[in-house]
Amino acid sequence: MKTFSPSVDRLLAMPQAALDDLFRHSPAGEIPRGDTQGTAVIAPGTFVAPIAAKLIRLLAWQGKVFDPDGRRLRNKILPFGLRAIAAEVYRGPSWLDRQECIVLDYSRASLVAFFIRDEIREVAPKLFLGVVYIGSLKTINFLLSVR
Repeated sequence: MKTFSPSVDRLLAMPQAALDDLFRHSPAGEIPRGDTQGTAVIAPGTFVAPIAAKLIRLLAWQGKVFDPDGRRLRNKILPFGLRAIAAEVYRGPSWLDRQECIVLDYSRASLVAFFIRDEIREVAPKLFLGVVYIGSLKTINFLLSVR
């Protein structure tokens, strides 16, 4: 029997319902520390997903850098990876399924992104699947690869 081994390319190829299911069935994992490489997941399961991921990484967002204590992070943005847009990091219930996840909470740490909440779970060793909420609206997914 062949087992599923998530990779960035495989996750980009999965439809949204499968990503939601994978998130629901994955553990929170340990809070990442240090630098991560980010991949935006737009139109998952379509030919657009890998193209959008490359363009977004090149022009807008490259990932997140978690503090050594795991309580805060900064996003790497713009083509040169400026470390900006802070979030508090803690464990809490997911808005998707009320099970434990790692919450990336911008409401108390960012004047720019105070209306955003990210949630992540570890879907493979050093690979996290994230969900982005704007207000209470579930929007896109993202991936974080811990270096």
